[in-house]
Amino acid sequence: MSLVTSSRPNPDASSGRHRHRHRQAAAGPQQLPAASGHGHGHGDVAPASRRVRILLTALLVPFVLASLIGVALTWPGSQPETRGADLGFGQRPVPGEVTAATPSPCSAGSTQRHKCVALSIRLDDGAASGSTIRQILPDEPSTPEFATGDRVVLAYAGGDPTEDSAYQLRDFQRGAPLAWLAVLFAAAVLLLGRWKGLASLAALGFSFVVLIGYVLPAILAGSDPVTVGVLGAGVIMFGTLYLAHGVSAQTSTAVLGTLLSLGLIMVLGRAFTGATRMTGLGPDTQDLVGVLGTGIDARGLLLAGVIIGALGVLDDVTVTQTSAVWELRRASPDLATRQLYAAALRIGRDHISSAVNTLALAYAGAALPLLLAYSVAGQTFGTLITAQEVAQEVVRTLVGSIGLVAAVPITTAIAALVARRDTAATH
Repeated sequence: MSLVTSSRPNPDASSGRHRHRHRQAAAGPQQLPAASGHGHGHGDVAPASRRVRILLTALLVPFVLASLIGVALTWPGSQPETRGADLGFGQRPVPGEVTAATPSPCSAGSTQRHKCVALSIRLDDGAASGSTIRQILPDEPSTPEFATGDRVVLAYAGGDPTEDSAYQLRDFQRGAPLAWLAVLFAAAVLLLGRWKGLASLAALGFSFVVLIGYVLPAILAGSDPVTVGVLGAGVIMFGTLYLAHGVSAQTSTAVLGTLLSLGLIMVLGRAFTGATRMTGLGPDTQDLVGVLGTGIDARGLLLAGVIIGALGVLDDVTVTQTSAVWELRRASPDLATRQLYAAALRIGRDHISSAVNTLALAYAGAALPLLLAYSVAGQTFGTLITAQEVAQEVVRTLVGSIGLVAAVPITTAIAALVARRDTAATH
């Protein structure tokens, strides 16, 4: 392939090619492959990487604007009033600490011994802060074990704050251990990734801001869950990829591959949640409807979860594929587009086999108690796999996996075309 490096014609083809190579090395990344083998003496050719970036910008900017406009149009206003008692915490959660845990009869007049556990709990907040109340819990296999010093959360239902009956034990306090775990995670990421790790943490924080600040409130305010899920996933995709990996042709290629794959997942998800007659009304969704006191598009909520859930794994696949293509391009600048695509696709096949298995095991792990319950009930595999709660996880897994599989050739093809024409890829 010839390089246009000068407006003067070269009388000696063979020696000219030799001199072109030296001039290319000296000139640096601004000397680019010509669109054809014709040199017409028009001076330096505009950088191909610049043309590629303009093309990628033209393709992605409409989606960025559509996402931002969609978020603005669906931005949540006032939140609906909810019945706090349905959440199990009454009107107010109250922290406390267990000061004693002893075996006890379940009632004052009971002749049975040691069938319950009596907990003395010091209240650390509320109108009766500092006082101690007593809670009686049945000693059953499903009852958690409590010990002196455990920090717990009670639900205050109203009434006299000093009465035992005004409270109900709900959960453990987990703030401190979770905070230490988060610090350990951040330290591990920063230790290995350094500045790149810091960017990744910023991207993670951005994802949570979008989910908590927009997606959840917008759905609760009555917006269509699918629309909100698509818009939220779009904003997260653009924000996290560019925050974590910087603004470049390589990142834009990963964004474009992720966008196309997400579109495929949305189409397949909508088709198969309808074909399998998914209602989306699992126990968690039914609890949500009870809390809101109003109806919600449960199937749309299920589909929104499929889209957002698949986004994280898609990012991994598309970023890996674009990185593989660019590294292959730097290592072997003479590879043709087809060769570059074939080499990167071989890497992608290895990656996708593990990614699909990871996705399937993640869903299976989340549904493990449900699978055990069906197994104990003596249900056949066919009955188990087609039950609402299990079938929706099957749809999530298979639709997400199809999107992952498709992301590899889609992203690799785009990356091979872009990297082959991006002069920055060879430096």
